Amino acid sequence: MTVRLLTNIGRLWTGNDVLSNAAILVHNDRIAWVGRAADLPQSVPGVVDDIVDVDHVENLGGALVTPGLIDAHTHPVYAGNRYAELAMRSGGSSTSAINAAGGGINSTVTVTRGTDPWTLCNNVRERLRDWLLSGTTTVEAKTGFHLTRDGELADVRLLRELEKEPMMPRVHVTFLAAHVVPPEYFGRQRDYVEAVGAWCADAAAAGADSVDVYCDEGHFSPEEARWVLAAGRNVGLKPRIHACVQSHRRGAVQLAAEMGCASADLLNHCTDEDIAALARYGVPAVVCPGSALQHGSLPPVRRMLAQGVPIALGSDHNPGHCGITSMSLVIALAVAAFGISVNDALRAATLGGAHVLNAPDRGVLAPGRLADIVQWDADHEGAFAWAFGLKPRRVWRGGTPVQ
Repeated sequence: MTVRLLTNIGRLWTGNDVLSNAAILVHNDRIAWVGRAADLPQSVPGVVDDIVDVDHVENLGGALVTPGLIDAHTHPVYAGNRYAELAMRSGGSSTSAINAAGGGINSTVTVTRGTDPWTLCNNVRERLRDWLLSGTTTVEAKTGFHLTRDGELADVRLLRELEKEPMMPRVHVTFLAAHVVPPEYFGRQRDYVEAVGAWCADAAAAGADSVDVYCDEGHFSPEEARWVLAAGRNVGLKPRIHACVQSHRRGAVQLAAEMGCASADLLNHCTDEDIAALARYGVPAVVCPGSALQHGSLPPVRRMLAQGVPIALGSDHNPGHCGITSMSLVIALAVAAFGISVNDALRAATLGGAHVLNAPDRGVLAPGRLADIVQWDADHEGAFAWAFGLKPRRVWRGGTPVQ
């Protein structure tokens, strides 16, 4: 396929504008032209191989079309589940009680380490496919449930290989060996921090794009996070940080600002001082309404927006808190929980995600950008706030329809 024309689009939300009766011309995997159907150029770059009448009665009259959604925070590489732990937490059990019962991150580490690579690969493949089929064309995907050098590097390679397969979203790989201290390093946290720092070069060589540290009580201190993030940045990995997740650990957000991190994530207990630091240094925030609701503390997103902090949305898909793979559901939760507009939430799930992942070739429908496009089962973007999981009718990844 060389040239595809999507025409008679009832409502086109480009990321910059909203157009009625619009059309998109796709050349190879890029958008060649976008605008009102009446203004379609007389000449096109080649022969049009496929014309898609988006508003055809067999498809959907008055269809809404948007850029492909971007999930800016996920943990998809794991085995097993923690349903019993979730039931305990919902019943009021404390973190210490859950850990004493065999729950917590290290329980997933144990199961993931004991799962054969073939089974693990199939599990991750199914999760990534779910994202794409729900209209998410780019996924930030973290490692962090092996916590050994060889296991974490294998997870980086797994994500890179899966991205090449049909029916897979684009993947931004984040190296999160600094998730929690594994059992074999009990009492030797500093040794583990130094080991993770030494693994960063190998992670970059294996295909990782970013390095992340979980900086909070029971995980890693700001000083330890600085060590790992600096080691990653020195080998070309973009630094990210889990900050203010379960408590306000003073220094995590300030560290993100000082180091110019690509993102500060979750921020459930973010203060006005933290917001000011993010705004001053232009560090984007990735907020995840699903897991924030599970934690029982919501980041002050409206105050962030008011202060000019760039915002992206993530599902925070992980085995211990949140199983969401639908970014349209995340948009609805962001509107309801954070009190932001549909436009702000949709922008955070497209342009915001592209900004956070340093991917200027996506997140907006404009000439030269990747033809990652979604046709939704609605005629207006307000449906995202109503449906709580709006369904796509069709998805195109790089101009190719996803079957």
